[in-house]
Order: sequence, then C-alpha cells, then structure tokens
Amino acid sequence: MSQTNLLAAVGRLLIALIFIASGLGKIAAPGATQGYIQSAGLPLPMISYLLAVIVEVGGGIAILVGYHVRIASLVVAVFTLATAVLFHANLADQNQMIHFLKNVAITGGLLQVAAFGAGSFSLDGWRLRAR
Repeated sequence: MSQTNLLAAVGRLLIALIFIASGLGKIAAPGATQGYIQSAGLPLPMISYLLAVIVEVGGGIAILVGYHVRIASLVVAVFTLATAVLFHANLADQNQMIHFLKNVAITGGLLQVAAFGAGSFSLDGWRLRAR
C-alpha cells in the first residue's frame, strides 16, 4: 500500500469519527437533540433528528470504510455546511465562530475526499480492482 493510500485511509478515519460519535450521541439523547433542533427554530424536529442520525452515522460509516465515498462525502459536506449556517451563525460569539469555522474546515476535507476518492484501501478501491 502506498503512502498516499494510507494517508487517505487515515484521513477518512479521522473525518468519519466525528460524525459517527456525534450520531451515536444523538441516538443516546433523542429528546435533547430534538429540543436543540427546535430551539434553533427549525421545523419538524423529529424528521430533522432522524435525518441527522442517518447522515452522521450512515455517512460516517460509508466514509470510514470507503463505500461510495464520493457521494457520501458530498452528502455529509452539505449537511456539515448546513449545520454551520443553521446552528453556529452567531459569529459575534467566539465559541460559535470557532464551531462555524470547524464545520467549514471539515466541509473542505470532505470536498477533498469527494474530489480524490477513497484510495485503494477502501471498499471503493476493492470494487475497482475486482472489475
């Protein structure tokens, strides 16, 4: 395995961890999560909650194992940018600005994954070699 493919796999692991952990946290506290969604003024907190869990856990796992990683990373990138705008837009609050910029940076990493793919150490790489 080349150094580039190893770095791609480690990068996917590090990006995926935050989404998987966050999604599992939402599963552990559905009421609190839905309350937070509602407090941000978003409609349909239950549907928003379910969507967040699916994107974070499902997308995180897909990125981790490199399965349809270009699509998964684009979906998670849109979700991450939307959460920055919807939940961390109070840039006068330094803590919220840091969260906003963190989400923007993660979106950038996800766009890199979408642009360059998962690398050979992934299910996508395995599928390409099998063809």
